[in-house]
Amino acid sequence: MLMAMVITAYAQKDTATARRDTLAEVVVYGASQEKDYQSAAPTFSLTQGNLDRLGVTDISSALNRMPGITLTDYGGAGGLKTVSVRGFGAKHTSVIYDGVALSNNQSGSIDVSRYSLDNVSELSLVVGDGDDIFQPARNAASAASLFINTMRVPSHDLSMHATVQLRAGSWDYVNPHFRLDKNISESFGMSLVGDFLHAGNDYPYTIDNVQQKVTDRRKNSRMNSGHGELSLVFRPNGHNTLSLKGYYYDNSRQLPGMVHYYVNDSREHMHDQNAFGQFNWNSTLCDKLKLACIAKFNYVMTDYKDPAYPHGVKDHQYWQREWYASASLLYTLNKNLSLDYAIDYAFNNLTGGDVQTYRRPRRNTLLQSVAAKYQNGRFTVVGRLLESLYYNQAVMGESAKNINHLSPSLSASYQLMENENLRLRLSYKDIFRSPSFNESYYDHYGSTDLDPECTHQINLGLTWSRNYGYGSHFGMTIDGYVNEVENKIVAIPYDMFKWTNVNLGSVNTRGIDATGSLSQTLAEDHRLIFSGNYTWQQVRDRTDGPESPYYNFQVAYTPEHSGSASLAWENPWLNVSANVIAVASRWPNNEHYPGTMLRSYQNVGLTLYRTLAIKHHYLHVRFDLKNLLDKQYEIIGHYPMPGRSWQVTLRYRI
Repeated sequence: MLMAMVITAYAQKDTATARRDTLAEVVVYGASQEKDYQSAAPTFSLTQGNLDRLGVTDISSALNRMPGITLTDYGGAGGLKTVSVRGFGAKHTSVIYDGVALSNNQSGSIDVSRYSLDNVSELSLVVGDGDDIFQPARNAASAASLFINTMRVPSHDLSMHATVQLRAGSWDYVNPHFRLDKNISESFGMSLVGDFLHAGNDYPYTIDNVQQKVTDRRKNSRMNSGHGELSLVFRPNGHNTLSLKGYYYDNSRQLPGMVHYYVNDSREHMHDQNAFGQFNWNSTLCDKLKLACIAKFNYVMTDYKDPAYPHGVKDHQYWQREWYASASLLYTLNKNLSLDYAIDYAFNNLTGGDVQTYRRPRRNTLLQSVAAKYQNGRFTVVGRLLESLYYNQAVMGESAKNINHLSPSLSASYQLMENENLRLRLSYKDIFRSPSFNESYYDHYGSTDLDPECTHQINLGLTWSRNYGYGSHFGMTIDGYVNEVENKIVAIPYDMFKWTNVNLGSVNTRGIDATGSLSQTLAEDHRLIFSGNYTWQQVRDRTDGPESPYYNFQVAYTPEHSGSASLAWENPWLNVSANVIAVASRWPNNEHYPGTMLRSYQNVGLTLYRTLAIKHHYLHVRFDLKNLLDKQYEIIGHYPMPGRSWQVTLRYRI
């Protein structure tokens, strides 16, 4: 769509023509979502063109526009943000960046707040296994996958394109960003991306203390982070594509503590560094055979300090390293049947400044996947068998158990009517997750006897989409699902002072996800665009059996009802978008202690935006008003979220 804007800019004669060209992008809005309606497994996508209409400013707010997601957020721009899908937990959700899965073996979950939305061309959530079987084996090794795509391929346009952006807002929020794209030739292109984020995060909050309200401001919340990427893409011919990416992220942030009545004190500090380099090669060996190879090195440093620790400063440093390689071979037998074999290898280790905390664990992982896809007119079926081998070692002391597991998955889609894109889909996946290094080795907490958490998921859904009239589009999906987690890892008291992890947990989930979108042309240069989703899910804890007083309780921090909606009016003057996120009440603990329930909330936002054509350049102006009703709420207990705030975005593209 950005390339279309550049091409049409040269043909512009007046502002009326510019308006028609800009609105033409909206026609693509429906078509770009077709894969969501045709996929045999639940798939939900957001393209760059959707973000203004939805009032989205960062990845966490984008994820709130997808059904089935429970976002963990400790508040503010620098707060840790992880993604749980359909009650599985954040450790069962993989994050895949430009085709290569991210990893964090220390905690087992990925903090999505560190990835800049301004550099994203598409976000896509796949529950189970998607229709694309030409993937690394590790991309299929989770219950759900979040795909973040940033790469662009070279084109015939050899001009240099630069984007400079400044976003500023409440509580000392400043976020400059730039992107430089240049095709050296029609076969070789490069892009350079950089941004910096400073946020004071000292926002006010109010909590109830019996009959008294306590008002204060967040303390120890400042964050400074920087991020840079260099991407190179080489296409020497139509049969080969090579891409290289170098990535660096640095974040120095204070960690705000819990807020409880009059207590609001913390001096903790965290410094994170993450650098990786990855190489992708895709080759068409012949008409029926394709090969994809990946190599990656990843480095993560974490430095945690607590000056308030008794008898001195508590200072822990940890270093993670990963070497990863993958090869996938796709064989297209005929126009209906494709087969794929993928093999992945990864080596991970963790070292720390405090040798008493960890045992210097190591892990060798070998994954092999065999997949098949059959597509014949209105019928699609995809099957996969994944073998996972985890070999664990520890330099000091006993190591965790080795793991060998076979994971099957199967999904199918059928178009019910020949001339109507109305489809029925059914999918099943058996998958597991290996215990993280924290769960296996952390001093006085980890256990080397843990078995992997095993999950089973079944989905039955209906999708419908159609184009009608002039540039109008309608789409909807509804999916019902049943999930089970066995051998869930839970922490129990080992003695009066120590806790340890054991496989005692069991979780059962029943849920419904529904989405709807409508793009309606009202008149020339006027369009209404609606998007919404709703989730109902019962995620029940069955860890201790029916004899337990807590049996069948809703799992902590999982709302039974949640959803979002947005309505945008695009016009020749000033585009307007209103949006709302609604979340039902939740319990912050599995025992449902009286008086601890977190109240429901509705977060209402308003976005005003306009793109102006200035000769061959574009100026994008945007104003966001967040939490319009100044609702006081918490996502994590005793971590208040920001109230009403604003952001202004100026983006200039040449």
